Amino acid sequence: MNPAYLDTGNLQIFVTAGEDPSPIPNARVRISDPADGKVLEEVSTDSSGQTPFIELPAPPIELSVAEGESDQRPYAVYNVTITAEDRETLHIGGVEVMPTGRSIQRAALSPVRPGSFNVRNLLLAPHALWGAPPTREPEAEVKPLPEPEGLVVLPEPVIPEYVVVHAGRPDDPTAPDYWVRFKDYIKNVACSEIYSTWKTEAIKANVLAILSFTLNRVYTEWYRGKGYDFTITSSTAFDQSFSYGRTIFEEIGVVVDDLFTTYITKEGIAQPLFAQYCDGRRVQCGGLSQWGSQALGEQGWDAVSILRKYYGSDVYLKSAERVEGVPISYGGEVLTLGSEGEQVRTIQVQLNRIAQNYPAIPKIPADGVYGPATQEAVTEFQKIFHLPQTGSVDFAGWYEISNVFVAVSGLA
Repeated sequence: MNPAYLDTGNLQIFVTAGEDPSPIPNARVRISDPADGKVLEEVSTDSSGQTPFIELPAPPIELSVAEGESDQRPYAVYNVTITAEDRETLHIGGVEVMPTGRSIQRAALSPVRPGSFNVRNLLLAPHALWGAPPTREPEAEVKPLPEPEGLVVLPEPVIPEYVVVHAGRPDDPTAPDYWVRFKDYIKNVACSEIYSTWKTEAIKANVLAILSFTLNRVYTEWYRGKGYDFTITSSTAFDQSFSYGRTIFEEIGVVVDDLFTTYITKEGIAQPLFAQYCDGRRVQCGGLSQWGSQALGEQGWDAVSILRKYYGSDVYLKSAERVEGVPISYGGEVLTLGSEGEQVRTIQVQLNRIAQNYPAIPKIPADGVYGPATQEAVTEFQKIFHLPQTGSVDFAGWYEISNVFVAVSGLA
């Protein structure tokens, strides 16, 4: 183990079936040091397909919270091997663990014929702040919209259910396309672009820039208007860093869950601002400086003030009024102990269906009354899917419950 690893972080492996989102219990997980192959931990998954959070050595937190010229990587990397009965064996290299943080590595294992054996290797790309710097060309903050006789222009920004990510340069026909749920895409990009050890307000500012960047591509049909069949690319020369299968940092994921319908805009424009950003150290640009935003966060600046420093004093935040992919509309009221009505019953019915796949969630009466049993079921759902364990259902919770319900029910 690297002797310079003076702090610790935590890692959880979340194992699901490759053909559906069902958890795989009793999967065997081995975590090893890529430097010498030494096995550090061996654990099994529970009924929800999850290991406990495992404490692992990590570099000093100072390396990831302050801009510097250190040659030491500010996060630890580990190799993970997952095996399960009648499933492929999956080797994942480059799993990231931040000091003091909680990392979640999802692993979907495809089935194999009984008695057969298949091995798949997945090597995760290094973090964008540590890897080779991007060379993104500057673009206008406000984009021209498609001609009326061309593609349909949305009357207002909409949160799409999926984005199609082209894993390469736009003109590379050999690069694969991935259909990724919108919120999962934002989490992936944010965890690829910034560190979870940063101040929360700096994380919020960067997440809002990533959301606005993405929604501008969606709203203006930027690539489809150029004849491509995808929403955005993973090439940092054109777009944002996206790494298929990458480790998600819980601290960043919670911020995305809270803000994913929000974007930056200005008076007089209908579209989300094309919020360009760069690291601010190796690469300079006309937009947000990632390291600069963290420095401002350390000084006590809030997210909006950080954004106004980089994008102008006239920017403000707006929420999309429509979110696709949620089967039943959210009523707007936070559901909590004592709530009653059809919205409560909807949550109860959906949780009971999810519990068929995730038996740690207790079954509850679908009576439309938010009692202690419903609160317990909601809290267990929040624990499994890494939401704040409040026991209440706000919009972020409603959206996640609906998404999982659609997935396990095969309604998508």
